[in-house]
Amino acid sequence: MDLKLINAQGQEAGAVSGADSLFAREYNEALVHQLVTAYMANARTGDRAQLTRAEVRHSTKKPFKQKGTGRARAGMTSSPIWRGGGRTFPNKPDENFSQKVNRKMFRAGIATILSRLVQDGRLTVVEDLGVDSPKTRLLAGKLKGMGMTDRVLIISPVVDDNLWLSARNMHNVLVLEPQQADPVSLIRFDRVLMTREAVKSFEEMYA
Repeated sequence: MDLKLINAQGQEAGAVSGADSLFAREYNEALVHQLVTAYMANARTGDRAQLTRAEVRHSTKKPFKQKGTGRARAGMTSSPIWRGGGRTFPNKPDENFSQKVNRKMFRAGIATILSRLVQDGRLTVVEDLGVDSPKTRLLAGKLKGMGMTDRVLIISPVVDDNLWLSARNMHNVLVLEPQQADPVSLIRFDRVLMTREAVKSFEEMYA
């Protein structure tokens, strides 16, 4: 599979050979949906805490007499059917939202996403991407020269301080190493800019 290669000026500079098993795979929407759902579920933090009827602030005094009021019997105001009462099945911080994804499924899902990016023309390979100093305008100028004006995900095998600090203040740019690339980031950004060495790293990990 030949991937489009551009230079620093955004001009075509040939092609890079990529593994068909990684960049020319048939799209599997169900697999991608399951992978993205599991990734987002595993990122959830159990920070919700609701109170049981024993934990809410309440009095143990009977609200009103048992008979003669025409109302339903009530023993305490902490009842779950009362406003301000406790929850029957409350959410707790130790709630587990994680979903298991097999390694084979994860590798196939990443390959499917990369293949779809190639089909849609959203994946571009550059020979090298680096900045001489940690200045946002330098990286912004490089991306503009390449025609990368949308949200861009940059994948480089080694993210040095200059590249990281240059992209830190750009809200539409994210810099990752190949092993940090996740399915949500690959889908969320309009364009994916990958260096030639990053392509080799992906092939070593997933092809």
